[in-house]
Amino acid sequence: MAPRSQPTARQMRLGAELRKLREAAGFKAREVAAFLNSTSGQMSQMEAGIAAVSADRIRRLATHYSCTDEALIDALAAMAGDRPRGWWDEYRDLLPQVNLDVAEAEHHATFLREVVINRVPGLLQTPDYARAVFKYMRPDLHEREFGPRVEYRMRRRSVIEGASPTPYETIVHEVALRIRVSDRQTSLSQLRWILRQIEQGHATVRIIPTDQDGFAGAGASMVYAGGPVPRLDTGLRDAPTGVVFIDAEAQLERLRKLLRKVEEASLDPVTSRDFIHQLTKEL
Repeated sequence: MAPRSQPTARQMRLGAELRKLREAAGFKAREVAAFLNSTSGQMSQMEAGIAAVSADRIRRLATHYSCTDEALIDALAAMAGDRPRGWWDEYRDLLPQVNLDVAEAEHHATFLREVVINRVPGLLQTPDYARAVFKYMRPDLHEREFGPRVEYRMRRRSVIEGASPTPYETIVHEVALRIRVSDRQTSLSQLRWILRQIEQGHATVRIIPTDQDGFAGAGASMVYAGGPVPRLDTGLRDAPTGVVFIDAEAQLERLRKLLRKVEEASLDPVTSRDFIHQLTKEL
């Protein structure tokens, strides 16, 4: 099978986890390559997500590495092989790869927790709100290029609105709700949409009010996506070069601690709902 020219974040994560298992077992890549009747180059491609790996090979490697974590092995095996196409693949020639990786990560998450400080979370945005954000962030784009971006963002909402919705909880700063990315009507419609998503059980929303003492988390924005086992949890954070995927355990633990701190500064869901309702009256 030909090597992949552009592996997805999920494919690279599988390769990275196989490398971690090998290193934990104390094997060199060339030793495992010999065991598989392969080459060191092919091993490197497999552990980089460039080369596909079968579920059977993963189980064979797990046995060779003396890995007894059956839940982890099953989860890795489920990630193997050529994945079925998801709806996001329809946008492969229209949007950057990282956009598709985000949708795929959301699709496979067992739960989603998000913190947003200066903007309404993407999964809760209305089309008008999303279009205003895209136009501000990418003024270089032609008008026809905004349509696919807005459509893609709206389709991402299927992860919390579909037949088997993923549990989703977000913590949003009051500032994000007050900023008018477009006009009064867009802001009002956006607040009402958030309330509707809360009422329909699609999202649990917590608000951090601007008068909250002791909150210095302006850089706390993140998404924490639960994996089939905790070891396969994923963190997503914005960076100057785009979204960064985090899978190192030490970094994930820091994100978990940050989530707890931000949650302590937020209002409970019921009070937050009432808070948003009051904002609609003030508009």
